[in-house]
Amino acid sequence: MRVLGIDPGSSITGYGIVDEAGGKLLLYECGIIRAQAARPFSDKLKRIYDGLTEVILKCRPDIAVVENIFLSKNVKSAIKMGHARGVAMLACANAGLSVFEYTPLEIKMAVVGYGAAEKSQVQEMVKRILSLDKIPESEDASDAVAAAICHIHSAKLREIMDKA
Repeated sequence: MRVLGIDPGSSITGYGIVDEAGGKLLLYECGIIRAQAARPFSDKLKRIYDGLTEVILKCRPDIAVVENIFLSKNVKSAIKMGHARGVAMLACANAGLSVFEYTPLEIKMAVVGYGAAEKSQVQEMVKRILSLDKIPESEDASDAVAAAICHIHSAKLREIMDKA
C-alpha cells in the first residue's frame, strides 16, 4: 500500500508518501509545495492543486490522508486552511483516490504516543519509524509523512479489530 499524506497550508503544503509492504514502512518521497507569498490567494490554491496533482501522477499513491483542522484561534487562518484542505482533497478525489482525515492529535498519538507532542518530537519519530538517516528537512513534510504513517497504523488496527 502506498499512502500520500498531506499537511495542507495556504503558503506551504507538505506531502509525504510512505509505502507499506510486508509490515515494513519505507519513505518513498516527501517535500513541500510552496505558494508565492505575494500572489493572490486563488493563485496559491491553484499552486497547491497543481503541485499535488503532479505528485499524484508521478508517485501513484493508492490512498490519501489529509490532516484535519483540529483547533484554530484565528478564524481567518482557519478559513484559509479550510480552503487549502478542500483543494488538496479535490486533487486527490479527481485522481480517484480515497481520502481519509485525521486530526493533528490523532496523528501525534499514532506516531509519538502523545497527542500534545512538539513538532521536533514528530520529526524524530518519523525518522526512527522509517529508519531514515536524518529527519525530513521541512516540518510540513514531516507532518505529512506522519499523517501517512498514522493511516497505515490505523488501517492495520482496523484490520485486526475486524478479524476479532
